[in-house]
This record gives sequence, C-alpha cells and structure tokens, in this order.
Amino acid sequence: MNFEAIVIGVSSGGMNVMKIMFSLLPKEFSIPIIIVQHMSAHSDGEWIKILNDKSGLNMKEADEKEKIGKGNVYIAPPNYHLLIERDKTFSLTIDERVNFARPSIDVLFESAAEAYKNKLIGIVLTGSNNDGTKGIKRIQECGGLTIIQNPETAESAYMPRSAISVIQPDYILSLQEIIKLLIKLDKQ
Repeated sequence: MNFEAIVIGVSSGGMNVMKIMFSLLPKEFSIPIIIVQHMSAHSDGEWIKILNDKSGLNMKEADEKEKIGKGNVYIAPPNYHLLIERDKTFSLTIDERVNFARPSIDVLFESAAEAYKNKLIGIVLTGSNNDGTKGIKRIQECGGLTIIQNPETAESAYMPRSAISVIQPDYILSLQEIIKLLIKLDKQ
C-alpha cells in the first residue's frame, strides 16, 4: 500500500513528542506529514524553527492553496483551521472553534479522510481533550490506517484514550514504535 499523506493530531506535551519524532525520521522520508498542534492564537512560529533545527525534513506552516508535496512537514498556522481539498491543496478558515480549538484536529482529519481515503495514515498523539476522536473515526471509515499513541506512554493520556474509546485502531503504539512503523511504511 502506498500512502500519500500522514495527518497527526497533538496537544499537551506535543512539543516534546515532535522534537523526538522529527529528530528520528530520516531526511529521505517522503510521505507528506500534516500536523495540527493546539497552540496559542498568538504563537509566533518560533517552535517550528526549533523543530526544523532538529529535523532533516522541510518543516513549514501550511499556506492557502498550497499543493501538498512529498518530503514536507506542514503545520497548521495559529488561529486557522487547516483543511485538505480533494485536489490535495490546503484551505485555511477562521470558522468557529471545534472542541475549543482552532486549528482543530477533527477538521484536518475529516477533510484529509475525504481527500485521501485509504491512502491516508491518521495519528493521535498526546493531548488533554477529545479533539481528534471524531476525525480518526472518519479516517477509519474511509479506509485509512489509524495509529494511536499508547496512553500509558503519552505525556497527557486523555486524547489517545478518547480516540481508543471510539475506534479499534490498527495500531496502539509508543512514540518510538510509531516512528519505526512510519519509516517502514515509507519504504514500501
């Protein structure tokens, strides 16, 4: 199976998780990664620079109408919902908050599920609300691969537990196991 995109939802504890993930993913990793990290509406993007220094991958904020390209990591900009259109480009909206968040993980996941169907990998990581639960369910309904961080290994277990309460994911793994699996899937 050739996957065309990975969507990741992360909240509390996310910076630590992403520092580890992006220091361990090889620079030749080709599946595009799209991330919603809950953050302040006034975030200056400095944390993306920090992650870029740790990673061999090209990390950037997603732009309106930008075409999703291999080998890139896209981050939802602060205070915008990030959606994926059927033509595999981004849309940014300032619609109402979902689960008290903008950007919302559910909004990204649900639009990605429609765009990529069974060519999508959805991942729910550490977090302290239930954002991502509806979205990961939609990814599964559309035939995508679902991965949830083992709540026992998450800095904040609430978000992974919430997702597991709604679906039987393909995988429940520690962060290190998720990284190994992604590298394996990228090489297929």
